[in-house]
Amino acid sequence: MLKGIPQVLSPELLCALSQMGHGDELVIADGNFPCHSVGKNSIVIRADGHGVPEILDAVLQLLPLDTYTEKPVGLMEIVKGDTCGEPVIWKKYNELLSKYEPDHHDIEYIERFAFYERAKNAYLIIATGEQALYANILLKKGVVV
Repeated sequence: MLKGIPQVLSPELLCALSQMGHGDELVIADGNFPCHSVGKNSIVIRADGHGVPEILDAVLQLLPLDTYTEKPVGLMEIVKGDTCGEPVIWKKYNELLSKYEPDHHDIEYIERFAFYERAKNAYLIIATGEQALYANILLKKGVVV
């Protein structure tokens, strides 16, 4: 056990995060995301029993967002015709992003299948048990200074 490391981050997850380089992307996926089929070329780590906000909070304590890109955060856009409204969970994401990256956390809204395609190139996919709809979030790693 280490001091100062969020307990929700397993040793395997800490290892994968530390292996990421500048510009690498990670997806924190909800329970409906096809992690293993989309992540065939990625490291997929399960974090069952945890929600996306809990994992996002822990990851943002250790991982800076890329300041060399305009929008270092991606969310899956609501599918046209879906009547769910704006996901409440997005407000929580904005609170966490503002807490850890107050000056640079602009969000790109990515069409569903384009999100899957981009996730195929992610270095890491964290599979959570999150049940909220449209809860997938993509982060581009920045430079540690």
